[in-house]
Amino acid sequence: MTRFSSYRDFDWTLLTFVLLMSTISVLEIYSATLHTKFHGFHTKQIEFLCIGIVLMFLMSMVDYHWFIEVAHWAYGVSIVSLLAVLLVGKKVLGARRWIGLPGGTHFQPSEWIKLVLIVTSARYFWGLANKDELDWKDIGKAFLLIGFPMLMVLKQPDLGTALTYSPVLLVGLFLGGISWKKGLILAVTGIVLVTGIWKSGKVLKPYQKARLTSFQHPEDDPKGSGYQVRQSLIAVGSGGIWGKGATKGTQTQGDFLPIPYTDFIFAALCEEHGFVGAALVLMLYFLILIRLVQNAQTASDPPGTLLVMGVAGVMLFQIAVNIGMVVGMMPVTGIPLPLLSYGGSSVLFTFLALGIVMNVRMRRFVN
Repeated sequence: MTRFSSYRDFDWTLLTFVLLMSTISVLEIYSATLHTKFHGFHTKQIEFLCIGIVLMFLMSMVDYHWFIEVAHWAYGVSIVSLLAVLLVGKKVLGARRWIGLPGGTHFQPSEWIKLVLIVTSARYFWGLANKDELDWKDIGKAFLLIGFPMLMVLKQPDLGTALTYSPVLLVGLFLGGISWKKGLILAVTGIVLVTGIWKSGKVLKPYQKARLTSFQHPEDDPKGSGYQVRQSLIAVGSGGIWGKGATKGTQTQGDFLPIPYTDFIFAALCEEHGFVGAALVLMLYFLILIRLVQNAQTASDPPGTLLVMGVAGVMLFQIAVNIGMVVGMMPVTGIPLPLLSYGGSSVLFTFLALGIVMNVRMRRFVN
């Protein structure tokens, strides 16, 4: 069976939406950091985006079935890299998440492992495609597949990145054919386990607990754990309908809003461009996600669908958690906003993932 691909079948509409969001990212990073010590980060973001676009096209050239075939090797390398982080990783601000490389650069394996897990999950659930319904053994193996690296990342500790692995598992179970009864049992069991972990105090660090609860009542500790949420809410609310204008946000330019170019970039955007600007960005995200789902529906086989929906699941999760965090509806977890937040690892992961999506779309037709 030969699979033909052509850039005629490349999803240029999706790429247009992505490039438009990337342009907004560069402009907002420039605006949010103009009068701060972080000014100049927009030029680095442009470099990351250029590299990401090249990697996306390169990723689209290799048949995605090859990635499925080597997924188990990639998974093994990923586990070894996470183990290396725990043993010899560079420790910064109490967290050991990076491996030092020559030239003073650092490599964060946990960010790239999301892509490996998407491919590995697609391979695993494709192997169960002949089953009408997943049994408990299949579900247990899936939890072990995703849960093991998740626990290793949580050990670093990096709660935000660890949480981004969960939508890969949920998408796989849903598309793999889990029954609603088993799903309900897992949900109840999960609630019980989370409650036990919370009370034990052995998994989550005190500062992580504080971040997970401060969003409910940030006024209780306005200068401590509630500071970020309070400043974010002030920035969002002060933007009004039309915003204060680019480079004119007082919370952002006054250095009150924490890290306005990464985790809280949506708050900076709301302050400068108001409800209208925020609504336009959300609409653009909606169009990107809809386009991803459409590509999953037109995939030529189950692994293609699983790959694209895995990418869509991770992206939707990150968008929901980050924006929920900014408006005080969810805990502060340090999850970046895809295609908008500054950061090399986040940008490159997103474009590599989009390269897989393009890969699947370009191979829709089988001869």
